[in-house]
Amino acid sequence: MSASSASNINTSIFILAGFPGLEQYYPWFSIPFSLIYAVVFLGNCLVLHVVHTEPSLHEPMFYFLAMLALTDLFMGLSTVYTVLGTMWGLIQEIGLDACISQSYFVHGLSFMESGVLLAMAFDRFIAICSPLRYTSILTNSRIIYFMVTILTRSSLSILPVIRLKFFPYCRPHILSHSFCLHQDLLRLACSDIRFNSFYALALVICTLLLDAVLILISYVFILHTVLAIASRKERLKALETCVSHLCAVLVFYVPIIGLTMVHRFGKHRSPLVHVLMGNIYILFPPMMNPVIYSVKTQQIRSRMKNWFSLKL
Repeated sequence: MSASSASNINTSIFILAGFPGLEQYYPWFSIPFSLIYAVVFLGNCLVLHVVHTEPSLHEPMFYFLAMLALTDLFMGLSTVYTVLGTMWGLIQEIGLDACISQSYFVHGLSFMESGVLLAMAFDRFIAICSPLRYTSILTNSRIIYFMVTILTRSSLSILPVIRLKFFPYCRPHILSHSFCLHQDLLRLACSDIRFNSFYALALVICTLLLDAVLILISYVFILHTVLAIASRKERLKALETCVSHLCAVLVFYVPIIGLTMVHRFGKHRSPLVHVLMGNIYILFPPMMNPVIYSVKTQQIRSRMKNWFSLKL
């Protein structure tokens, strides 16, 4: 083994790819990305503020919405310094420890968001299918239990991420994105990665896939209940309470499925495709969720109108 190869194995510095071949356009790219991050921070902080200060929103659905906004906020905070740092020319490299930490937050927060969306689906299922038992089923203690379960489950993603610390990395230390992902680091490792591959796949199946199936089942029951309502007006009113949640489910699962497909089956695609899907995966749901709930949820929309009218 040559001296340069040995040095490459032992180094713990990784290069952030950003947008390969488009480096001269980074100052222009940084403008929309800065605006997106501003929407992520301000939008989710505004949702948290409205839910906290408006007594009429102190209900199970909005507690889960606050947890969703908090998850999206931390997703933005965990990636902003490398994404914008790369475009502003402040960061081109990242250490292994920092990369592993970022990878854990990105994956852990994704599992958390999936769990919150499942809890919100359960809330809609109870509200529509068993409205008379809603308050007795979704008590404050049960909501806390759901939240603790979501947090505990998302922490399971730390095991394969920690093992990344002990792998030798003998392939070129160039990451596919301007942030760190578990599968991206795994691609550069020269070691037995079977545990990480199988565990990560099992984790995805037992969390993201299972959550998606349970959400789908809950909406099958919701649709069956709604179609049994005689009044067309009441049917539409019941369905309207689910629109925001359905949109949030779509903006989360479509990008994550797209990124998984690109990593699994798009190895020969242009690097820009990987970068684009990666940025959509980390930024699209956190940006869109506050917009969706501000537009589609009447209580939040009216509270924001009152708040802004007082400010003006």
